[in-house]
Amino acid sequence: MTLRNILVVDDDESLRRITQLQLEEAGYDVLTAANGEDALRLIDQESPALVITDWKMPGLSGLDLLKKVRQSSPQTTVLMITAFGTVQTAVEAMKAGAYDYITKPIDYEELVLVVNRAVERQQLVEEVRSLRVSLDRKYGFESIIGHSKVLLSVLEMASRVAQRDSTVLIRGETGTGKELLARAIHQNSRRKDKPFVVINCGAIPKDLLESELFGHVKGSFTGALSPKRGKVEVADGGTLFLDEIGELPVELQVKLLRLIQQGEIEKVGATGPVVVDVRIIAATHRNLQALIEDGAFREDLFYRLAVIPLELPPLRDRADDIPELVQSLFLKTKQKHGLPNLKLPPHLVPRFCAYRWPGNVRELENVIERLTVLAIGDEITLHDLPDFLRSEKPGSEALQLDLPPQGISLEAVEKELILKALRKFDWNQTKAAAFLDISRRTLIYRMEKYRFHKDSADAVAE
Repeated sequence: MTLRNILVVDDDESLRRITQLQLEEAGYDVLTAANGEDALRLIDQESPALVITDWKMPGLSGLDLLKKVRQSSPQTTVLMITAFGTVQTAVEAMKAGAYDYITKPIDYEELVLVVNRAVERQQLVEEVRSLRVSLDRKYGFESIIGHSKVLLSVLEMASRVAQRDSTVLIRGETGTGKELLARAIHQNSRRKDKPFVVINCGAIPKDLLESELFGHVKGSFTGALSPKRGKVEVADGGTLFLDEIGELPVELQVKLLRLIQQGEIEKVGATGPVVVDVRIIAATHRNLQALIEDGAFREDLFYRLAVIPLELPPLRDRADDIPELVQSLFLKTKQKHGLPNLKLPPHLVPRFCAYRWPGNVRELENVIERLTVLAIGDEITLHDLPDFLRSEKPGSEALQLDLPPQGISLEAVEKELILKALRKFDWNQTKAAAFLDISRRTLIYRMEKYRFHKDSADAVAE
């Protein structure tokens, strides 16, 4: 659809021609049709932004044409022209979906003004639609990159609960994308056109958190010179994302519980409740059950929050997603810094896959940004990589296990893996344990079980 395209429909050829010339002089591209049937064909072929139609025509009337356009092409604006300037015809046209109407004889200056307003409105509608598409792309589930089974299972459940108003608790390590998932749930919910409000419960001083979250009235404490709406009120009708919920003080947990159970809050210094309609999505990297045992988190609040628990996997558990993440983040970072010609050679990507990424996707994103900004020339080289990626030699030192035809016991495989890991790191138990993804205590237990000793003929099992 081109916003400067207009279709004029009138059975009077002279009026049709004059209207066309006036609008073309105003800078519009104008098509014409002598009747409603021809107009429908042109609308289907050319998708004009605006249709100007006479009310009374032989065959398909202007009103009937308007109704058909609203059904088949609702994004098209329709302007009605009538010789019968009565209130009844105006009401009928507006009820059927006309943007406006003009009476004959036509004042062409007025017509151009009305057309300009209609096109400006249509442009605004298109901008809003484009913004919504952009938001859906940026914050929808498709913005969460990866196709590993463990991630897809989380996204599948999240997409199902998005349309409901159930409280959601997202758990996962720092940097796994908890806020991104919360935004995707909001963006795919019936609340998508309402606010998505974020508050980090661990980033605000305890004495300010209650006011920040629930608001206060004027004079409720020293310095409260004016009333303040809290984050909960700002999120009314939308979604409130409580990040690091495990840091919320116990005394405020009671007020949050009241919000979830009764849909109301009480501002600091207020004498009565305020009713609000918000969906709660909370997130934490901490073990809330352990906090409950320590008396730092209310058990009843936990069960209210964890109606729908979602567990985001760490990046090390979705290694198959790393190549796609690397390429996507690299492309986004190149665009951000205006470096369209910069390349990341494919042979470097396996080095990203070999690293465990304790900071998860956030750490990966930071590394790629640093590489992009500091790159010399049009191609990132091995020398540009940080030390922890350069030190890995993916593929070249992969452990090779020969499977004998007669079979092999699982215990024998475990012994060989542990021995190779110890040799790889020159018997550094901490590094070997990290490489095997087990605790150092477990490694020591296995070494004692299999009687592995560094100084025993280069650690040949006894």
